[in-house]
Amino acid sequence: MRILHTMLRVGNLQRSIDFYTTVLGMTLLRQSDNPEYKYTLAFLGYGSNPEHAELELTYNYGVEQYEMGTAYGHIAIAVPDAYAACEAVKARGGNVTREAGPVKGGKTVIAFVQDPDGYKIELIQRSANVTI
Repeated sequence: MRILHTMLRVGNLQRSIDFYTTVLGMTLLRQSDNPEYKYTLAFLGYGSNPEHAELELTYNYGVEQYEMGTAYGHIAIAVPDAYAACEAVKARGGNVTREAGPVKGGKTVIAFVQDPDGYKIELIQRSANVTI
């Protein structure tokens, strides 16, 4: 078994696609519209299944905002340098909500950014060849 994708409901699909592609460097992998059932899906990622997990953005026609549930935490993305990633996010118009630095009680360097719908994305510094 493996994780295939994570789905987020968004209030403005193009705004969210722009954030994940421009600010976080993902690629729009595919998009499908279903007017009969009044929704559009967009799949994004740093690669596609089965090699990579994807992010599914769901836009339900006419719904511009969702309440953030208290159970939602965040999506985590590996970056080679969390400090540089924060600067890149800010330069591209993104919102850094926690600057890069060691996690409380540990040594791992993390940061948090927020997408246009309020979802948190954790940037975790890893030595892998990952770019943002």
